[in-house]
Amino acid sequence: MLYSARFLSFFLAVSIAVVTGLFLSLVEGVDRPALVVATAISFSVSYLTIFVVLEFLIFSGLNKVNKMMNKLMKRELKSLPQEKPTTLLNPFEKLNQEIATFAWLQQKEIDELKKLEAFRKEFVANVSHELKTPIFAAQGFVHTLLDGAVNDKTVRDKFLKKAAKSLDGLDSLVQDLLTLSQIETGDIKMKFDSVDLVKLSEEVIDQFEERAKAKKIQLKIRPPKQPRVLAHADELRISQVMTNLVSNAINYTSEGGAVTVSFEVGKKSITTSVTDTGEGIPSEHLNRIFERFYRVDKSRSREKGGTGLGLAIVKHILESHHTKAEVQSEVGKGSVFSFKLTKTKEEKD
Repeated sequence: MLYSARFLSFFLAVSIAVVTGLFLSLVEGVDRPALVVATAISFSVSYLTIFVVLEFLIFSGLNKVNKMMNKLMKRELKSLPQEKPTTLLNPFEKLNQEIATFAWLQQKEIDELKKLEAFRKEFVANVSHELKTPIFAAQGFVHTLLDGAVNDKTVRDKFLKKAAKSLDGLDSLVQDLLTLSQIETGDIKMKFDSVDLVKLSEEVIDQFEERAKAKKIQLKIRPPKQPRVLAHADELRISQVMTNLVSNAINYTSEGGAVTVSFEVGKKSITTSVTDTGEGIPSEHLNRIFERFYRVDKSRSREKGGTGLGLAIVKHILESHHTKAEVQSEVGKGSVFSFKLTKTKEEKD
């Protein structure tokens, strides 16, 4: 370090000795030997005094603070890219820079903790609300039966079916929460293999044929030019993605509409799209629809069923496949949800 106690002491002592020597050279009667001795004594006394003051009163404390800051900085910067070592020569400037950087890191951590706290509060509130609805419904039906309605066979069967439906919804919510938690914590490991996306989509569409017919919705697959479209993916999880996307498309498409699954095969990837002619999503909501429990229209969304976690699960599954879901939508004209997957080696051109 250029600004060390020794360097500063030497520089100041030389300056004092030179000034002393020049001053004594102007005094009559002072010969050369006396001038040299006086200059040497001035240098020695000045050097020792200044060195002791700087080393033990300033630099020792400053070095301790620097060492402590370096330890803190190393611990805080482990997850950050390594930067070039500082070239500041002034220890006070270096210390000031380290303190400023450390303060910035701490503020960043505080901001992240605040966001997490806000997210936790919102999540707890949403879960509580979503759990409360089916529980209260089932509770109401059961208590009505206990109050005497159980003796009326028509009322009993009707209320038991409604209670069962509410409990089925509660079970779906709990299962989705468990799935989401397991994906986030890594408990669910992706098992990648060669997956035929056309065949997988056909199997998913078969599950929704009755629902589509009930709403007079045309549910179809637009076949690609290739006989098979093979992607590197976890078949079970991508089936879950397609199930959620097709289910949402049917839920938000009016009677007489259409839901289409299509594929775009590129050189290295395959884009799978689910297109509907439904209500569409306002642009201000597009960047939030993959959040847990986020609903564009809360009242109407609950009427259509679902747990509010489908798109959040889609997001996390696709992130585990190193890709993401994209959405294009226009109010009144429908939406297109799409995602890319890497082609398997045998499918690459």
